Amino acid sequence: MKVTKIILRNFRNYVNITLDFTHSINIFIGENAQGKTNILESIYYGAMGHSHRTNTDTELIRWEEENASISIFFSRLSIENSLLFKFNTQQKKEIISNNYTIKPKELMGLLNVVLFSPEDLMLIKGMPNLRRRFLDMEISQVNPSYYQQLLKYNRIVSQRNTLLKKIRENKETPDMLDAWDEQLAIVATQIVTKRQSAIKKLAMLANLMHRKITNSKENLTVVYQKHGIDEIDSKNLAAEYKNKLIHSRQNDIWRGSTSVGPHRDDLILSVNGINLRTFGSQGQQRTGVLALKLAELEFIKSETGEYPVLLLDDVMSELDASRREHLISFIQDRVQTFITATEEKYFPDRKFGKFHHVINGTIVE
Repeated sequence: MKVTKIILRNFRNYVNITLDFTHSINIFIGENAQGKTNILESIYYGAMGHSHRTNTDTELIRWEEENASISIFFSRLSIENSLLFKFNTQQKKEIISNNYTIKPKELMGLLNVVLFSPEDLMLIKGMPNLRRRFLDMEISQVNPSYYQQLLKYNRIVSQRNTLLKKIRENKETPDMLDAWDEQLAIVATQIVTKRQSAIKKLAMLANLMHRKITNSKENLTVVYQKHGIDEIDSKNLAAEYKNKLIHSRQNDIWRGSTSVGPHRDDLILSVNGINLRTFGSQGQQRTGVLALKLAELEFIKSETGEYPVLLLDDVMSELDASRREHLISFIQDRVQTFITATEEKYFPDRKFGKFHHVINGTIVE
């Protein structure tokens, strides 16, 4: 998968700019707040339908402008495609794929990307929701039906939580939960089954990457942990979820939230049997995150037949020289990559990519 060109109009600090890209490594150098990350953000938006920096689309529109747009041209399995996003301060965004208007939920899987930013270094030592989001976005890109199930599950949880609050306020009766618990158990089982299947492959790939980075000195394991659910046969998982929901019903009513389900699950990462989150050194944690990201690339390739586009947002300064070298060696001539950095010193002296200098919304090659 390759992004060949983007056109930005009134997007962030860009008035009107057209950029053509090399199929290998594209590097954007500049001081902070010059517009480097905006380039990566536009590509990420093309894949996910939302920004990784804001939940509000109007923030993407240039100051004092009413309209903005992102045009992305890319090849998928050697077939040329295009995406156009139109933003307006007064209307909902419009998404056009190959000249046809589509809904946001139809976007997932058209353009695949992997984003690696400094925030991702919190994947291991951060909260469980970060690891769940990492896993969900990875699976969604290669399996759009999973994304639909995830949306359905989140709606069920939200509606169940609303009902729990009404029961707590004596506006509804507890028996109203029966139908929601039945639905939640079914969809939760579907989600967890797909997550566990993905983790089996991801764990193997992550360990291979981790061994390469550490010269075979360390083994990385990734285990999916179901919150509050015993490790039982997947055929009985729906029944187990339903039983747990009934058992926790009074507590859920008191809290006004659902305490059982895949929205509470986590990934446990260990190196040589030691929990990375609790006992891993900072160096081990960063190696673990890098191994996860490289494994994510391989996972998507194994599922789709080609590598996704890799976005590296200001992570070179966060990695030491050996990790930077391993990262560059892995992606060179393999994965189309977009990198932002404040200085060229973070890159090898050898020629390996196309450099752009970014100064206040203008780009010079």
